[in-house]
Amino acid sequence: MTVVLWILAILAVPTLIFFGWLAWVFLKEFFSPSHDEDAAAEAAGKLGLLPAARQNTEHAGPLPAGWEAALAAVRGGDWQAAAGLLRETGRDWDRRSMAAYLLGDLAAEEDDWLLAWEAARPEDPDAAVVRARSTVILAWKLRGGKRATYTTSEQFAGFHRTLAGAREDIARAAALNPDDPTPFITEIWVALGLGYPHAEMDKLWAEITARAPHHYEAHFSALQYWCGKWRGSERLAKEFAEQAAAKAPLGSLLTVLPLIAHFEHDESDDAEGDRTPEMVARVDAGLADAAAADPAHPRLPELRHLLAYYLSLQDRDEMAIEQFRLVDGYVNALPWRYRGDGMSAYYCRIRDSSALAVAAAD
Repeated sequence: MTVVLWILAILAVPTLIFFGWLAWVFLKEFFSPSHDEDAAAEAAGKLGLLPAARQNTEHAGPLPAGWEAALAAVRGGDWQAAAGLLRETGRDWDRRSMAAYLLGDLAAEEDDWLLAWEAARPEDPDAAVVRARSTVILAWKLRGGKRATYTTSEQFAGFHRTLAGAREDIARAAALNPDDPTPFITEIWVALGLGYPHAEMDKLWAEITARAPHHYEAHFSALQYWCGKWRGSERLAKEFAEQAAAKAPLGSLLTVLPLIAHFEHDESDDAEGDRTPEMVARVDAGLADAAAADPAHPRLPELRHLLAYYLSLQDRDEMAIEQFRLVDGYVNALPWRYRGDGMSAYYCRIRDSSALAVAAAD
């Protein structure tokens, strides 16, 4: 009996080795990048495009000249750098709202510098608008970015309480600078979070468009309100997007709205819905809009990211790479943003597929 067992054991060794080898091959293929992915990354590298590790996840594109230095000074506690940054924007409402958001985001984390600014200039409308933005941003940070199912009652309580309190800050900022649409744009995120009825949102929208009828951030924010996941529906979001894009002058970037409305409500697993004649026409309109826009428009990269994405899905790879080149190095924009920590990897996967297609066509 013992001899038989030894013979069986000896015969089992090659079988175990064979299955062990199969397991190793499977694990190697499962956890290692495919040859296609390697080739795609190599093609992107040959075009001078950056790997995922070198993508900036804070912004959609480079900030206007001088802003990085000003924000760094503000982080160091220099409120006068913040005052100078907002003063420099003047009545360029798109730049002003963006600068106020960036400063508000810093203040939501640490506001000693803003308190010093408010103490030195109690009636400064620039300090007031930063305070309003910071309070709303703080509220959304308290809520967190997860779906309602995964958000605690304590988080919701802090969120709603802080948003309600923000309305006073917003009203004060609006009173100190009646021409500025930024306080009203800020309130859209209060409307979204507290669930303003549609009629109340319409009144708020009238205040904004009376001051800045084609403001990019205002339209982006309002579209979020009208989306099905918040206070509207797919129909209402797409109607808002199409009407706003149709009314906007070329160069305003608002051709992005129908693309965003489509993206926000697209639950399909394939790209067929992104390749329809209607979607191709929307992308073509976006390309014309981007070409006509001020190259220094601070929101232009956000349109380019979506154009690059949909051009890639439509197999218009050379055109996609043109747009990817113009934004490469920055990924905090739709459609990548919703991937959280994976946004850089997702961006590079879509971009590299177009780079490989371009290389194969040469």
